[in-house]
Amino acid sequence: MIFGSETRAGRAFDIALIILIFFSIVTVMLDSVESMQRLYSQELFFAEWCFTVLFTVEYLLRLIAVRKPWLYARSCFGIIDILSILPTYLALLLPGVHYMLTLRVLRLLRIFRILKLTEYLQQADILMESLANSVQKILIFMYAVVTLVVVFGSLMYIVEGPEAGFTSIPKSVYWAIVTVTTVGYGDIAPQTPLGQMIAAVIMIMGYGIIAVPTGIYSAELIKSSRSQRVHNYACPSCGAVDHDFDANFCKFCGSTLDSHVPH
Repeated sequence: MIFGSETRAGRAFDIALIILIFFSIVTVMLDSVESMQRLYSQELFFAEWCFTVLFTVEYLLRLIAVRKPWLYARSCFGIIDILSILPTYLALLLPGVHYMLTLRVLRLLRIFRILKLTEYLQQADILMESLANSVQKILIFMYAVVTLVVVFGSLMYIVEGPEAGFTSIPKSVYWAIVTVTTVGYGDIAPQTPLGQMIAAVIMIMGYGIIAVPTGIYSAELIKSSRSQRVHNYACPSCGAVDHDFDANFCKFCGSTLDSHVPH
């Protein structure tokens, strides 16, 4: 039931789980609001622990339900599930860690499977594949950008000096990064005409620099875009879904897929 959404009970379980996840995230957010924490600290604390206990039981049931628990524990959803309950227990030793319970928002990814939005996950796979294919080119480009900001930062340190706020080369490199990315905090600004001219050059370069990684990624995205067909049969061993349409074996653990039991 906890791995299937085709049956009425399985779908009801998944919908109830999504609702609980949503309210648990709202509880954590409200707990960070000082006025709410001051008025309802005990209620929020109790609700937080109730959600954590429920999710802990659910996680243990998922481990029991599959034949190879370790494979599920190492899967994407398995890691997300354990990360969604650990902060509450860690908060007993490290106060404040429980605010990381907002990681539970990742569990809402299950809504794509529950609402039969598998095609959206396919598009996500294309995006990730394109990003992976772009990594080397983007890293080379980033090395060039880092080189430029170090050079320009050092130059501004020489031109402007501590009087204008460029008190060190690292501080000047920080200014160069803020300027070349067109963020422009304004906490440091050049005062001399030469410094302002250099800053103008960096600003203009910034627009071109931003466009390059976008172009690299877009080109890879076009290459990676292709029709993909998947089915939602759940692996009986690790609980993984979204295998290739004609797959007979799980691409994660190698177990035989039971095509008669859709997920």
